[in-house]
Amino acid sequence: MPNIMWTWQQAVVVAGLLGAAWGLLRLRGKAPRLRPFLFEAALIIALYALWQVAGALAGSGDYTAVNRGQWIWNAERDVHLPSEHTLQGWILPHSLIVQAANLYYASMHFTVLIIFLVWMFVRHREVYGRWRTVLALLTASCLLIQFIPVAPPRMVPATGMVDTAMIYNQSVYGSIGGFQPDQVSAMPSVHVGWAVLVAVAVCSITRSRWRYLAVLHAVATVLVVVVTGNHFWADGIVACVLLLLSLGIERGGRALWQRVATQRKGLANSKPAESRLVDAA
Repeated sequence: MPNIMWTWQQAVVVAGLLGAAWGLLRLRGKAPRLRPFLFEAALIIALYALWQVAGALAGSGDYTAVNRGQWIWNAERDVHLPSEHTLQGWILPHSLIVQAANLYYASMHFTVLIIFLVWMFVRHREVYGRWRTVLALLTASCLLIQFIPVAPPRMVPATGMVDTAMIYNQSVYGSIGGFQPDQVSAMPSVHVGWAVLVAVAVCSITRSRWRYLAVLHAVATVLVVVVTGNHFWADGIVACVLLLLSLGIERGGRALWQRVATQRKGLANSKPAESRLVDAA
């Protein structure tokens, strides 16, 4: 199966073209309604490119990634988390389910995020900036950790798990196994982080019954990344912790900005009338 996700080079080209289009239109003062969309699209795709670069640079195939994956596996057993191997074993006899999980892993990660961002930008512009900031904070924090190489369960022999995508020739990493650099950036799971962010945001923005589709996507993503052997439970748990921290930082920053803006407004209003007239002149 060909990799249907962009490489970082492709993403950089697309982001550059969108950014150039935005700059040209802004310079000429044209398409004021289109310009914000171009700017946001360029920003998000550039963020995606950065994520891909981090994956490509993570550890450069360092085999110590396996030791870290082994440590995570042992730690999960110590705290009695459910076995990823057992869960995968339940679906392995069902080839259609396995292939559907592989396809979901490869195709829905970025697709759902883009649909979510477009929907929010078009229908709920007033909260778009907040959630875009949370997305940027979450992704950046994940990237910092991913520079420490950690192998996924399918690369750790002690787990007994298999690479389901390789079995059915559906791997997004190509037809050759082994330690390609972008395969050892499993901790934390950006797949889970983004999916849970979408679910939290959609449920906070709308009360439509369709919001449960976002929750279903988050649940499906957690299960898919595990049964395909691409992530430990711990990878998703850490991503969710980073999401909570990102939400807290965004909220705290927004409150601080509003406080500063209010104080500045109060200072401006407290100036004597003569001073305001001088300033205006």
